[in-house]
Amino acid sequence: MRIAIANDMFMAVEVLRRAVVKIPNYKLAWVAYDGAEAVSKCAADTPDLILMDVLMPSMDGVEATRHIMRQSPCAIVMVTASVNRYAAKIFEAMGYGALDAINTPILGDDGLLNKIATIARLIGKSSHRRSLPVHHSKSLPPLIVIGASTGGPQALTSILSQFPQDFPAAVIVVQHIDAQFVQGFAAWLNEQIPMRVQLAIAGSTPQPGILLAGTNLHLVMRPDLTLGYDKEPLHCSYRPSVDVFFNSVAKNWTGKGVGALLTGMGGDGAQGLKQLREAGWHTIAQDCKTCVVYGMPKVAVELKAAVEVLPVEAIASACIKCFPPDLR
Repeated sequence: MRIAIANDMFMAVEVLRRAVVKIPNYKLAWVAYDGAEAVSKCAADTPDLILMDVLMPSMDGVEATRHIMRQSPCAIVMVTASVNRYAAKIFEAMGYGALDAINTPILGDDGLLNKIATIARLIGKSSHRRSLPVHHSKSLPPLIVIGASTGGPQALTSILSQFPQDFPAAVIVVQHIDAQFVQGFAAWLNEQIPMRVQLAIAGSTPQPGILLAGTNLHLVMRPDLTLGYDKEPLHCSYRPSVDVFFNSVAKNWTGKGVGALLTGMGGDGAQGLKQLREAGWHTIAQDCKTCVVYGMPKVAVELKAAVEVLPVEAIASACIKCFPPDLR
């Protein structure tokens, strides 16, 4: 796996370089000391992964990510001294196609290597592999479930901003993002959209509003219609997994609803969307033109998991139309 570093701090570059060369299968492709240099070097020699600093002179990492994902796309992980402080910039970069973010590591910290290993599995560069519904009488709110990955923050903002503040549906979102950033992501979304955004709490029952998967465990729907978090299955490239959540909803939620699979690399969520469709749900995949990365929805379309394939701006109205007029 060829990994590049874009960072204007020599000490940070050295820490990142040492982490990369520790693993025999990883090779340092190049180093850039500002965003413009990263864009130029990536166009000439596209690596498998770029560890991209957020703040750099000449051109910052957000703008560099935007250019790279348009001209010579590859996996990008944002690296910064403080993810919480620069959350808005990180989510903007994710909207352009960055996969994840991590605090600048210190020597001896394996968090970065774990993150790289996850990305390697996702893009196929890893040589290692890890090893009847119950019916309830309780009243169920309308349910919308959404899965998203690369480019998801902007796609979610486009969709969720169209739901009115008093929209009576429970909207549950699994966005591929590390748990340490999800609280900031919820706060960022709350500034963009009318509905209230909260983290999904284990043991809670879905209520009107927006819930985000909030840990690095898999969000699941239990047979008693409460939400929970599971460590199994362990082999998933992403934690939380959209497939795991969608499958649990298809199995346990006794009503019907709407499932949507948005922009993202890989195929997570496609099989789960198919399970929802087979359970009688209305299913939607984001179209190629409006995806930052047409991966997850593409697999869903190929599996015939989607009832509709729609541009991102049309997904909210399609969800609303699925419910009776008195619930819209």
